[in-house]
Amino acid sequence: MRERPGTGAGAGPGAKGGAVGRRYDPDRLFLPPDDDLAPNRPGETLRARLDTSRAGHGTLLLARLLGRRPVEDRWRRALAAEQQVGAALDGLTTGGWEVLHSVVLPGDAVIPHLLIGPGGVFAVLVEPTRRAPALADDAVIRLPRERHPRPAVRHARQTAARASLVLTRGCGFPVPVGPVVVLTGATEVHDESERGDVRVLMLRQVAGLGVLGGVLHPDRVDRVHTVARNRRLWLGC
Repeated sequence: MRERPGTGAGAGPGAKGGAVGRRYDPDRLFLPPDDDLAPNRPGETLRARLDTSRAGHGTLLLARLLGRRPVEDRWRRALAAEQQVGAALDGLTTGGWEVLHSVVLPGDAVIPHLLIGPGGVFAVLVEPTRRAPALADDAVIRLPRERHPRPAVRHARQTAARASLVLTRGCGFPVPVGPVVVLTGATEVHDESERGDVRVLMLRQVAGLGVLGGVLHPDRVDRVHTVARNRRLWLGC
């Protein structure tokens, strides 16, 4: 993580000035490598599931021939989608943003991407879809030829609220978290929501998050990122 100069009031608790006026955070310096989420690649938890899967190539092929849908196929589609979104988010880091991938919560829940920067903090969920238009409302996303709507909007809202509680507790100041859903295959999104609190984006719109600003001072971006990258913080949420 790059260091930034700063002496403003937004600096996090425990931050100190270095010998050349640069700030460092003891929480980051003494974070054990096994507890540091910063090195995670996009889809890290999905990679781990696929690596530990006991289903061999022959078993998967037979299941497909019999018309079954192995869970490993769903994991691979989800992994590809998270890699696409992760690459787009990683491209924002030159503009003062930080990104954490695969933040694991209790109960096997995962925040695929946590984006932290001048425009605030966002919990980014990913929905792999085929190329088709999508309809979003305050709870679900509907896609053509899919019998059941996907509860991704409601899930994103709940996940963001959960992340906000964890980060607020860890940082010692309020950390609102905005919910985002990215539909990787959607050709267009029709938003019929009334609350308007959840961003539902196409893949090509992800880069637009980088133009948001005026919410977090760089010192607070650093502090939130330092707190958020601690794996242990999330285990008790």
